Amino acid sequence: MVSIQVHSQLEVRDGNLARAMNSIDEHAGRLGCINENRPLRVALVASSYNYIRDGVALTLNRLVAYLEQQDVEVLVFAPVGEVAALEHHGTLVPVPSMALPPRPEYRLAFGLPRQAVERLRAFHPDIMHVALAPDLLGYSALRTARRLNIPVVASCHTRFETYLKHYWYSVWLGGLLKAYLHRAYGACREVYVPSQSMIDALLADGLEDNFRLWPRGVDTKQFHPGKRSSVWRAKYGIGENEFVVAFVSRLVREKELDTLVATLRRLEARGIAHRSLIVGDGPERAALESQLPQAVFTGFLTGDELAEAYASSDVFLFPSETETFGNVTLEAMASGLPCVCADATGSRSLVVHGNTGYLAGPRCSDEFADRIATMAQDGELRMRLGQAARQRSLVFSWEESMARILGYYRSLLAGTTP
Repeated sequence: MVSIQVHSQLEVRDGNLARAMNSIDEHAGRLGCINENRPLRVALVASSYNYIRDGVALTLNRLVAYLEQQDVEVLVFAPVGEVAALEHHGTLVPVPSMALPPRPEYRLAFGLPRQAVERLRAFHPDIMHVALAPDLLGYSALRTARRLNIPVVASCHTRFETYLKHYWYSVWLGGLLKAYLHRAYGACREVYVPSQSMIDALLADGLEDNFRLWPRGVDTKQFHPGKRSSVWRAKYGIGENEFVVAFVSRLVREKELDTLVATLRRLEARGIAHRSLIVGDGPERAALESQLPQAVFTGFLTGDELAEAYASSDVFLFPSETETFGNVTLEAMASGLPCVCADATGSRSLVVHGNTGYLAGPRCSDEFADRIATMAQDGELRMRLGQAARQRSLVFSWEESMARILGYYRSLLAGTTP
């Protein structure tokens, strides 16, 4: 309390009583947290939370649900759309945004408005967690946290810099984007990264090592080999003995759809009997349907039907090289599928080459096709890899994942190392 009183007296001497009172509240709030006189308070700032059902939004909603179960108070600041894509967890404070012109399914978030900053100030958070994106919201959140003396951490969810090459009109932004991310991550006390391969990539780019590992989890009861269903296959016109190559993703360019198409066409050209299963939706669906007229397109699936789609397949193909983790790959592994993925961040930390599946060179459709053809012709190999994939998935727990973040928060505020 002595430091609070001295700090307050200095500000009163400057004639700013209001600022002094706010300072007392903020410091006392943080001391209260450390002394456990009141619940921990977390402000979460995210550019995707409930207007689209993507991996970022689903992970952050899981985090908020877990924190509230642990009696942590959470206030979320995020853009919203006209229609919510999911029922969100926690108290959500909307921030201004607009549909992103080239990708209207996403929203471009603007800075925190005055009302939101006042709401944040009144909340007295002990820590601010920014799910960092290259937009004004992330920038203003970092500035506001510094001004209000709130410890700030960030989480890395997306390799934004790798997206640009898929859209000709944005390639020139690469240098600016990297500079922004370097500066923003460096301004945070800690940055939570979902895979060791992603940490390695960030360090290779010359970023400061303030990273902590935050792997994701999977519901291994929901995603299970036992969900395999001949009824589900028949619903989509897939025969009981057909070899099914599954791809599950948002249908957007950055998922390396060109490599997906080239791989499946090479299998066809080589006479490898198979059915292609495309699960998901997005702006590139119509183009994909025209390029892969023999494929089965299910659209967006959730719940038991998604679990059945995975388990009713035989191999999972995922050529994306933009992943920081790869939730869909882990779901496929839990469903007992051997995976053929790009040897890139995310997948490299999940797939054990030759044990749970194979890693292929990014954009190397011949190599992807070779690996899939080998498994198509060797059922025993396919079964062995699938069983190993299932076993590896069992070490990824959502409970442990979310408990890890709460442990990071508490250790940071207590000044200890977890």
